[in-house]
Amino acid sequence: MTRPVRIGVQLQPQHAPDYGLIRDAVLRSEDAGVDIVFNWDHFYPLTGDPDGEHFECWTMLGAWAEQTERVEIGALVSGGGYRNPDLLADMARTVDHISGGRLILGIGAGWFEKDYDNFGYDFGTAGSRLKLLGEYLPRITNRLEKGNPAPTRHIPVLIGGGGEKKTLRLVAEHADVWHSFGDRETHLRKSGILADHCADVSRDPAEVEHSVSWPGAEDAAGLVADGVTLFTVGVTGPDYDLTTLLEAISWRDKQEA
Repeated sequence: MTRPVRIGVQLQPQHAPDYGLIRDAVLRSEDAGVDIVFNWDHFYPLTGDPDGEHFECWTMLGAWAEQTERVEIGALVSGGGYRNPDLLADMARTVDHISGGRLILGIGAGWFEKDYDNFGYDFGTAGSRLKLLGEYLPRITNRLEKGNPAPTRHIPVLIGGGGEKKTLRLVAEHADVWHSFGDRETHLRKSGILADHCADVSRDPAEVEHSVSWPGAEDAAGLVADGVTLFTVGVTGPDYDLTTLLEAISWRDKQEA
């Protein structure tokens, strides 16, 4: 299965005292030629002032669905335990329609304890959070199938994480896109493990797109050779400097030339 190399940007919704700064960054990203605009699903900043300005993920995606015309949009990634899964599926179906079929449903098990503690969720353990994600993914699929009107397309599911026994099994069972972390050697090793899980569930591993954070132009070519086709540049507020994103887009365009 041959896929084009794509560039995403994660506009981290932190340290922006005015939402207009984020709206402007979305506009500049789409105009620059990015393929996907992501945010993240946290309630507090992950870097800088831990109690700094921050905005919520899914209400923002609804606004992006109206604002943008071409790019795909999504969360990198939604916290699996933050919302009832049937509700999350219906939110995704609605944003899918608002955007005209451009939503990616990114989801993970969750890890940021401050989010859980301050918003009243049970943090549990890594194992319990993964177990919950495993229970929620079929419910999300089932609810999407029941939606009226139905989604405009099969909404791609992106699962983020690299746990070799549980997370990669969920990727094999449910994901259209796998976002992994670590260096090239780690990605190669875990790709092999993912392929084994795909074989166990009678799925072609080529059906799963591989996604990583932008490593820089020097390392990106090697990752493409290893099967990665989606690279995402992280950008934080309040300035949302897109210099690195523009470099990544320029690199992508040279691959297509």
